Amino acid sequence: MARRPRERKARGASVVGARFEVTVGPVAHGGHCVARVAEAGNRVVFVRHALPGEQVVVEVTEGTEGDGFWRGDAVEVRTPSPDRVPAPCPYAGPELCGGCDFQHVALPAQRDLKAAVVREQLVRLGGLAEDDPLVAGLVVEAVDGDQEGLRWRTRMRYVGLPGGAQGLHVHRSSEVVEIDDCRIAHPRALEVVEGVRDDGPTAPVVEQVAAQGTEREFAVDADGFWQVHPGAPGVLVGTVLELLGPRPGEAVLDLYAGVGVFAAFLADRVGERGRVVAVEGDLAACGHARGNLVGLPQARVAQGSVDRVLRESYDEPFDLVVLDPPREGARRKVVEQVVDRAPRAVAYVACDPAALARDVATFADLGYRLSALRAFDLFPMTHHVECVALLTKTGVDLR
Repeated sequence: MARRPRERKARGASVVGARFEVTVGPVAHGGHCVARVAEAGNRVVFVRHALPGEQVVVEVTEGTEGDGFWRGDAVEVRTPSPDRVPAPCPYAGPELCGGCDFQHVALPAQRDLKAAVVREQLVRLGGLAEDDPLVAGLVVEAVDGDQEGLRWRTRMRYVGLPGGAQGLHVHRSSEVVEIDDCRIAHPRALEVVEGVRDDGPTAPVVEQVAAQGTEREFAVDADGFWQVHPGAPGVLVGTVLELLGPRPGEAVLDLYAGVGVFAAFLADRVGERGRVVAVEGDLAACGHARGNLVGLPQARVAQGSVDRVLRESYDEPFDLVVLDPPREGARRKVVEQVVDRAPRAVAYVACDPAALARDVATFADLGYRLSALRAFDLFPMTHHVECVALLTKTGVDLR
């Protein structure tokens, strides 16, 4: 199957298809490793399907002679890593499904690679020292709910193919690979097939979350945002509650609140004398949040972008803040608004370590330090990792 890379401005003759033998270097953010092509002046090539320390033949999949770096696939492994294993999925590999990055890596080693990426981002972008205990001691923790890294994805989006078949995209390509069984899909995953006739909106689904001895139900659109690993909501809520230690009577901001999962559990902890404001931009999610928070008069929902809502309202002090931003992170405008409320602690839930690191640096500029950090393997077989960071005002003792 011929790959059609995403178009970019050509800077010389194409080198796509060229093969080179390389020694694979460290893992990098994005599901690949860094290598250098000696024959091309030590040109950097980001290699998928490889492991640090391996000798591989890399085939260039994107790049021209004038590019600063190339992309490629390891198409032959001359010296394998001890952490290399046969991929459990027949659709994993060069020119095949692009959904998983680490099918060729033993599960414990996958978590080590992810931890290395988080550490590197916190040092390079976050300004932390390599020997900082939170950096040096970071591990990516396994979470209950998958089967040895498989059968965890509870929401799937396929591409419809002729004859009723379905497929998934090749990495960074419009090409589609027909799939009869995605190995990371949960047996009861909610499925959407693009290109198939839509009969209109589907009924919301009800999800259960259990954390710290409390269980709650939440309505969410079938195609709305929800953590896809079965163990994710419970472990994230439990970690946020443990790190923040909410107290009766406190005021809490829950930003990028979705359907109100954190808000509900926080409202339980601060009690009727407390206050929780959940801010969410998506109109449908806000509607569900209001329903999910019924019976908690201390909680309310504000609809609108986080930046706008904080700029225009709720400018009084808050004791605690939960930040659960999209992949690009909260960014400086929102961080400044958070700090302006002078919370004693901020819990930051991050799906992208680079965005987390940039925001950690911004918080540090504004007087908040990283005081706790945990990472969870909520996306086995892929390069993705979820972190929960605690940021506290410099000099504040939370004990």
